[in-house]
Amino acid sequence: MRSKNPNIQIIYTVSPVRHLKDGFIENSQSKSHLITAIHKVLNRNSEIQNRNSFYFPSYEIMMDELRDYRFYAEDMLHPNKTAINYIWEKFQQVWIAVKASTTMDEVNTIQKGILHKPFNPNSNSHQQFLQNLEQRKAILKSNFPYIVF
Repeated sequence: MRSKNPNIQIIYTVSPVRHLKDGFIENSQSKSHLITAIHKVLNRNSEIQNRNSFYFPSYEIMMDELRDYRFYAEDMLHPNKTAINYIWEKFQQVWIAVKASTTMDEVNTIQKGILHKPFNPNSNSHQQFLQNLEQRKAILKSNFPYIVF
């Protein structure tokens, strides 16, 4: 990857999803092996190899900060929506520029508007809502012509 893009940033992480098909102990061992391997790569002495390589602790956030089962889905393996949002916010705070976050928020708002199911599709208020949505899409597309809604 670095031969194609020497300035690439690589962010390693370990999935916070529990893989219990083989058992609790085996899941813990597997996660610990992955974390150890990542940190060995990151701690190499070669500055060229590790330049712009980082670790994001999604697994640790889930296990330490969100350790209560109220942050798990009904299957007790996967993080629930609250946990996913919490981890995503932590990631976003560190790795995504404020300007990009603002754009992402606008895209999210537009997408929610597109999915909106009106109670009365012929009402004036809904028609105004659609016009506002089209204006927001046009503004965003003027800055990012490759975006397709």
